[in-house]
Amino acid sequence: MTEGNFVDYVKLHLTSGNGGKGSVHLHREKYITKGGPDGGDGGRGGHIILRGNSNMWTLHHLKFKRHLRAEHGGHGSKSRSTGADGEDIYVDVPLGTVIRDTETQNVIHEITVNGQEYIAAEGGMGGRGNWHFKSPTNQTPRYAQPGIEGQEHNITLELKILADVGLVGFPNAGKSTLLSVITSAKPKIADYEFTTLKPNLGIVEYRDFQTFVMADIPGIIEGAAEGKGIGHRFLRHIERNSTLLFLVPADAPDIKKQYEILLDELKRYNPDLLDKERLLVVSKCDMLDEELQEELKAELDEQLNISYLFISSVAQQGLQELKDKLWQMLNT
Repeated sequence: MTEGNFVDYVKLHLTSGNGGKGSVHLHREKYITKGGPDGGDGGRGGHIILRGNSNMWTLHHLKFKRHLRAEHGGHGSKSRSTGADGEDIYVDVPLGTVIRDTETQNVIHEITVNGQEYIAAEGGMGGRGNWHFKSPTNQTPRYAQPGIEGQEHNITLELKILADVGLVGFPNAGKSTLLSVITSAKPKIADYEFTTLKPNLGIVEYRDFQTFVMADIPGIIEGAAEGKGIGHRFLRHIERNSTLLFLVPADAPDIKKQYEILLDELKRYNPDLLDKERLLVVSKCDMLDEELQEELKAELDEQLNISYLFISSVAQQGLQELKDKLWQMLNT
């Protein structure tokens, strides 16, 4: 999936179908000139239904289709014939999609299970025909109910990626390079900050044909929790990852400080994120000789109370150990 095809935020205007009118009709046939009322009911208007689809990873199919309108219900007719129901519109969305009211920004619903359905705009009920209103004192009612109008809603769909491992780090920490090396994903890679502007997903192949999903989250900057830049749009993707991999380059001025800043941003955005499994990975370690690596390990042992690994994506160092560690964390 290319970065341009990954869409994680769309606004939709939904209009469900109106219910059909009930019929005003009096039964007439040969030798029966004054039959009773037999007007049928109107049909229900079409719903607009959001449905979870585990084969989808993006909202790209909705990027250029912002207005959805369902069919109206058919009108009732003679012989108590009910009008046809308006056809429902089904909109498939990826798992992890959050539905918000565009005006209030309140969360209405979340879709997390394959096949899960949610009626986002309910079609109007059809009106009742005049045969419902006959009585001993009103044997030929010449009125029926009109159909109820459909609903009109503005909703916002936000995708929170469902991945096993989420890569967390500052811009240009080497997240995209790591993803490209241990998966078949082809993220954009360049030697400048904010190369990645949208999340990338890749499937990591492990031993015995087993796999897990890794997500490359765009680089976090200090102040992202307060919405600096487009921090909230980055951070929300981390909420659904079961394990967080903190990536800090070996040439960082202070590895401990960078890790603590990243951790603090997550805490301020959502304290529940600190309950997830965490692993610190020092990338670009091919720039360090063995002596420097040993010194750095001694410092980290004193300063941090977290598991850590040294890797180099370019030199293919420590990658199998990283896969083993992640698999162990995901399956404990």
